[in-house]
Amino acid sequence: MATITEFELPSTGNRTFKLSDARGKKLVVYFYPKDDTPGCTVEGSDFRDLYDEFQAHHCEIVGISRDDLKSHEKFKTKLSLPFELLSDTDEKVCELFGVMKLKNMYGKEVRGVDRSTFVFDADGKLVKEWRSVKSAGHAQEVLDTVKTL
Repeated sequence: MATITEFELPSTGNRTFKLSDARGKKLVVYFYPKDDTPGCTVEGSDFRDLYDEFQAHHCEIVGISRDDLKSHEKFKTKLSLPFELLSDTDEKVCELFGVMKLKNMYGKEVRGVDRSTFVFDADGKLVKEWRSVKSAGHAQEVLDTVKTL
């Protein structure tokens, strides 16, 4: 995978997220298929439940999907997520990270987000990635990696 040096997306909380603004802290960027679906709810809730531990290790978290900001705000409120969700409706950042793939849904091939997570160190260098993630237990695995940085 190519080095990711910058991207910018609209964020919940009426903000704009820029990758370069996260330098100086570790950063978890997780891509998920869709707000308010079972696997994405498990994953978001697990990152929420471990958020204080991530913060204790000087690490921020952002979630990215193709949903719009209105959907993100609703999902964030419903789950009481303490971190921001970024909207990539035109899939530019999904393409940058190579997380779009053809999936089989109800016997049909559909293009969707492959649940994936990326960890950046405090210098903004990509140090770890997971692809085709299973939601349950994943946030703990990411935290365990962050603790080693």
